[in-house]
Parts: sequence; C-alpha cells; structure tokens
Amino acid sequence: MMVIIKAGGFTHGGVNFDAKIRRNSTDIEDLFIAHVSGMDAFARAAIAAEKILTKSEIPGLVKARYESFDSGNGKAYEDGKLTLADLHKIAHEQGEVTPKSGKQELYESILLRHI
Repeated sequence: MMVIIKAGGFTHGGVNFDAKIRRNSTDIEDLFIAHVSGMDAFARAAIAAEKILTKSEIPGLVKARYESFDSGNGKAYEDGKLTLADLHKIAHEQGEVTPKSGKQELYESILLRHI
C-alpha cells in the first residue's frame, strides 16, 4: 500500500484480490465474509501505510540510507551514466568497504508499530 500511495494511487490496473471457499468454510456466507474481511484488510493497510509515510521515521531513514544516490558517482549511476567498467574502476579505487547495517530490524519495528 505504501508503494501505491507513493505512486499517487492507481493509474493503471490494480491489485489482485480474490476469496475462495476452503477448509471447512463451504457456505456462500463464508465467501461473503472472506471478501468483506479481505477488503477490510486492504483498507486497514492503506490507513497504516498513510501513517507510516506521513508520521513515522521511515521516509527520513530511507532518504538517509540512499543519500549517496543524490550526488557524485551514485547520482551518475542512477542516471545511467556509468558502465559496469566504470563501476569496477570506482570499486577498485575505493578498496575494501566497511559493512554498514541496513537497519532491517529498526524498519520492521517501526512498521509493526503502525499496523
């Protein structure tokens, strides 16, 4: 839902949604309940996504994580101005890279606070 909201909503197509009778749920009422519950889940996800995008730290964290793509070689790469040979040369010049945490647990923690 965050991707859909960031894209400005649906412009083409939509999402794949269906409900099936399964397990011991064999009544038409079960199918109706499945559809209603599924659409409710989509609505709740949209509400949570809006809160995450407007009231959480995630947009700032994502911007900081990818700030190297806003200038220099990162921007040149993003703009399609560097070849694989260029990237090889840059990597060779920079030498060993110190691993940096992607902070996955932090992102998940923030996400879980909003659902």
